[in-house]
Amino acid sequence: MATARLDMRLSPDIKAKAEKASALLGVRSLTEYIVRLIDENSTKVIQQYESMTVKNDIFDNFIKICEEVHAPNKKLSDAAALAKEHGIK
Repeated sequence: MATARLDMRLSPDIKAKAEKASALLGVRSLTEYIVRLIDENSTKVIQQYESMTVKNDIFDNFIKICEEVHAPNKKLSDAAALAKEHGIK
């Protein structure tokens, strides 16, 4: 059961278009239609920003490089020392 509330104002034209779309889809109410749109769009946006797709060969190369052990270069060592000096973990 929904317990959070969202109040919004919109133009009469947008409301009319949303009501028509809701009716065409057979959705019971404008609220249900808008909730469905928010849920679907939010899921897509979150997935877009929280995931990444790479080609197999690029991923394989990335893993190969990650598995190779190298001593840190001077710039990386200096950056780590500077971070430690400033209390950055």
